[in-house]
Amino acid sequence: MPALSKPRAHGYTEPMKIHHALLSLALFGICSTAFAQWQWLDASGRKVFSDRAPPPEVSEANILKRPNAKAPAAAEPIAKEKIPATPASAPMGALEKELLAKKKQSADEEAAKRRADEERNAKAKIENCARAKQAKATVDSGMRISRANAAGQIEVLDEAALAKERAHIQSIIDSECR
Repeated sequence: MPALSKPRAHGYTEPMKIHHALLSLALFGICSTAFAQWQWLDASGRKVFSDRAPPPEVSEANILKRPNAKAPAAAEPIAKEKIPATPASAPMGALEKELLAKKKQSADEEAAKRRADEERNAKAKIENCARAKQAKATVDSGMRISRANAAGQIEVLDEAALAKERAHIQSIIDSECR
């Protein structure tokens, strides 16, 4: 049988000292997590202390202390409906800056798409104007003009058909050549 350690003057054996030290260390580790607390001001201006993140309606400016000052307070994902509008003077967190950057990028992309559509429409309008002016010059030249009808037969335009064609071409010029 192994020999037991002799009790010392204070009554603790060596294994008991080790267990006591480990227990003290474990308790210290558990207690140190209690320091990881949030502090913020609620709607009535009172300080609130908690081990959980503040509710979404609490603005960034009212959060006084975070458990880990390095990381922003994003323990749970924030839905777009819950994001409060922050005044320009309030400090912004990294998440809010990222959302604003994405919003600005989306607005810039939409504006670029709108400009491209406007340019495409302007080019088409210029081209339509040029074609209408060329058709008017052809109709006004006095030459005989023929075209294929719905049955695929070629017909020569008479004066009434030419007048109707001139009016149609003039309406295109009036709308496209402004």
